[in-house]
Amino acid sequence: MAVAANEIVRSLQERVRSAAAAGIPLVIRAGGTKNFYGNPVDGEHEVLDPRRYCGLIDYEPTELVVTACSGTPLAEVEAALAQHNQMLGFEPPHFGSGATLGGAIASGLAGPRRATVGAVRDFMLGSTLIDGGGNVLSFGGKVMKNVAGYDISRALAGSLGTLGVILDISLKVIPRPPMEQTLQFEISERDAILLTNQWAGQPLPVSATGWVDGVLSVRLSGAVAGVRAARSRLGGNVLEHSTAFWSDLREHKHRFFDRVEGATLWRVSVPPTTAPLALGATLIEWRGGQRWVWSKEPAPTIRSKVEAVGGHATAFRHGNGAAAFHPLSPGLTEIHQRLRDEFDPGHIFNPGRMIWKHADRTR
Repeated sequence: MAVAANEIVRSLQERVRSAAAAGIPLVIRAGGTKNFYGNPVDGEHEVLDPRRYCGLIDYEPTELVVTACSGTPLAEVEAALAQHNQMLGFEPPHFGSGATLGGAIASGLAGPRRATVGAVRDFMLGSTLIDGGGNVLSFGGKVMKNVAGYDISRALAGSLGTLGVILDISLKVIPRPPMEQTLQFEISERDAILLTNQWAGQPLPVSATGWVDGVLSVRLSGAVAGVRAARSRLGGNVLEHSTAFWSDLREHKHRFFDRVEGATLWRVSVPPTTAPLALGATLIEWRGGQRWVWSKEPAPTIRSKVEAVGGHATAFRHGNGAAAFHPLSPGLTEIHQRLRDEFDPGHIFNPGRMIWKHADRTR
């Protein structure tokens, strides 16, 4: 296995070196389940598929740490953890059966539990990648106290493959809660935002919230006694088959995510206590911090309204010509560029995926 893995790594290195020498951009794409996310890649390019580099490298259930190759199917990693009653705390969406661990990290997308346990980057312990020169670089380790290079591993979360080809990933995992129960309340959008933020300041085992179509769903997770006590205190109606509900929300299989012709699905990030934005049909997660909005309004209108409340907006699906990501400030743009220049000086990895050179930056 080790010999085969080394051969695969060497072949990936040679591919990167050849592309760099010829100035041919490479699109890093495994299962392609999140290929829709981000901007189109600039110009002509070739696809680099890292799925041959797959498998669990090390898993210590007692240490709550797993290390795996980037091409490992995400479902395979989750199944291995489930055998020991553990899980990936950030609940990454798959968006298809071909999802890989590397794709989950590169996209940086997290599911319903993110507001209570943290984002993808918060679980990154260490990583290995191939940079734009074909060099293998390692960062971090397998424990939280090992901080050497730790921030670089965190930077890979959400980098969309622009910093290099991710090889190995070490992640902190968490135990599955002994009990989960979902309560539902018929409530307005405004009251849902107020109530969930009030609950956030109380000792309640709330692990996820979601509001859509006038109904607030609240997932309780933890010890049996704690969940039952919270259920008695909060009231509401118990949702049967709640696992399917949260899965559909995470995987965008909920009916809210059915495509609206001519509209863009916006992922809006704002301070949780922000009042309703009235931008269009809305689904709210993370106590109000993440809002999914269907709108036919032009991108400048959406982004100016979101900026006014201290947030940013991403054209998540069906962007209708808008740049996917909210324009960065000059300072952040410079930091982003310096980091990119350090790891990929030839800019051969996924050019334009994060910052669309051909887009009007005001959109």
